[in-house]
Amino acid sequence: MAAPLSMYQASVPVFSRMLGNLAHLLRRGMAHARATGTAEALLDARLAPDMYPLLRQVQIATDLACGGAARLAGAEPEPIADTEADFDALLARIVRARACLEGFGPERIDGSEDRPISIHVPTGGALDFDGSGYLTGFVLPNLYFHVCMAYAILRNQGVALGKLDYFGVEAPAPASD
Repeated sequence: MAAPLSMYQASVPVFSRMLGNLAHLLRRGMAHARATGTAEALLDARLAPDMYPLLRQVQIATDLACGGAARLAGAEPEPIADTEADFDALLARIVRARACLEGFGPERIDGSEDRPISIHVPTGGALDFDGSGYLTGFVLPNLYFHVCMAYAILRNQGVALGKLDYFGVEAPAPASD
């Protein structure tokens, strides 16, 4: 019988993988933008007027991953300045976020199931969780949401993406006859 999934296994490696998948999506978007001369428009694209643009979706995803790991470890998240203005800077942000995650090993995350975690929301209130609820009910759904929104924005703007791209897999080229 397999050992139960630990808080570490359910968090840090998943966060890192999703950020790697996001980097894959951005590289595809960057190639499209260079080919079409639409980089600025692509970074500012959004699915609806009241939704964040691609650039902000990436910033939020990296904040969620690093902040999520820090809070599960009982630490305050290090603030990350939102200064990116191009694809290269967003990709560098992802590299920094993944490096940040490397500092949170199992010894810091495991056992955090019952850790009280409170986060402040933009409306001025707070959301209170235990570690397990924070991971499964807040961080993971939000991380998946923002990576998915980045995928959807890129796809909506004409970037050739398929489902495998969301998983960070380079799709095989179509067979030629």
